Amino acid sequence: MPSHDGSHTRGRRPRRRFDDEYDEYDDDVQHDLTRRRRRDDPPPVELDERAGAEIDGPPEGDRWSTWDGADKGPEPRPGWVVTATGAVDTELGVLKTGKEADVHLLRRAVPGTDGMLVAAKRYRSPEHRMFHRDAGYLQGRRVRRSRETRAMAGRTGFGRDLLAGQWARAEFAALATLWTAGVPVPYPVSVEDTEVLLEFVGSGTAAAPRLAQLRPDADELADLWAQLGEALRGLARQGLTHGDLSAFNVLVDRGRLVLIDLPQVVDVVGNPFGPSYLGRDVDRITEWFAARGLPDAVAARDALFDDLLAELGIAQPGSSHR
Repeated sequence: MPSHDGSHTRGRRPRRRFDDEYDEYDDDVQHDLTRRRRRDDPPPVELDERAGAEIDGPPEGDRWSTWDGADKGPEPRPGWVVTATGAVDTELGVLKTGKEADVHLLRRAVPGTDGMLVAAKRYRSPEHRMFHRDAGYLQGRRVRRSRETRAMAGRTGFGRDLLAGQWARAEFAALATLWTAGVPVPYPVSVEDTEVLLEFVGSGTAAAPRLAQLRPDADELADLWAQLGEALRGLARQGLTHGDLSAFNVLVDRGRLVLIDLPQVVDVVGNPFGPSYLGRDVDRITEWFAARGLPDAVAARDALFDDLLAELGIAQPGSSHR
């Protein structure tokens, strides 16, 4: 405040009048401008969001490649697999929705290249998942920690998370084993948490049709039956059966049959219900072929079942399941 002689008290600055001369290089003015800019300007994160990119996000696409942190598929890997750490994943749409998982089409590429197309199978979060088949299929599978076993049995939130991861890793492991053995399944690219990346089976961005969508002629039907029998024998040589086989989880890519959806793959010997699952797989898939005109379908079914038991080493005289 002013002193008695009209001068200002030492240490106090006079209030600037609106008509005072404005010097932008004055220290006081610079201080006011800086403070005003800090108050009015949006924070850096908001600026990044306005520009459409996160600070640590990729220059394009939806996320960085998950390759580094994931478990990788079997070697030797196909030449089309993109392993570059600078690759970016771009979502292209949904291929399939299901009770336990959704399958998305994903492009992984280094910016400026075509990259690869993969099917990203993502198991649902616990509150949206419907694992209605766990008990029977999990017979014969082992979890090392008793706490985890109890959690899965009790269907706690932690247990449901474990189940989702177990299904994802079970499918990945089964595909790795079967692909290495030459069974017609998609190549398993990687698995991380509840996401499995698989070879995309199709042409361009169009997925191959399911067996259920086809109306093959007699020759095509006979060829598909022969391919199916060899595929199931390949499973049996590994001690396995699909566990949920139907015309809806078999793809036909330009005449080539491919088995898909294998999270519930069953160890026929280790699972006490194994032979029953094997018989059901054979019955259900044969029903589709019989409806399309497969000659002598009942005899063909019984012969296939006996062949599979023989591959498993548990065949007996007159062992037909009928």
